Amino acid sequence: MEMTGTNNYAMKSKENKFDDIYDVVKLIPAGKVSSYGAIAAYLGGKRGARMVGWAMNASHGDSTIPAHRVVNRNGLLTGKMFFESPDAMQNKLESEGLKIIKDQIQDFQTHFWDPSKELL
Repeated sequence: MEMTGTNNYAMKSKENKFDDIYDVVKLIPAGKVSSYGAIAAYLGGKRGARMVGWAMNASHGDSTIPAHRVVNRNGLLTGKMFFESPDAMQNKLESEGLKIIKDQIQDFQTHFWDPSKELL
């Protein structure tokens, strides 16, 4: 996974960007979550949060990609409607020890995993 700057990332094809996104998402530890924007910023595309969302939506069916660990910048389960059931994302996160109330991760900052800090 080459992360040498915005220009290289911006020029990659959508499929290659998805692969880079998946590589980062696979590194999020159980019990932690990251955000669409944090992953995009790490890959050099600060405005690429939507691309990360599209990649997560396209990843369903691949059990090696923990898409349930990617949430919005406020800790909301905004992608839950793309899982196999309306409660699947929450159930997966709760099984990893997170507490969710009304689609919001409680104590979000404690569980937040920032690839820009964690993958130095």
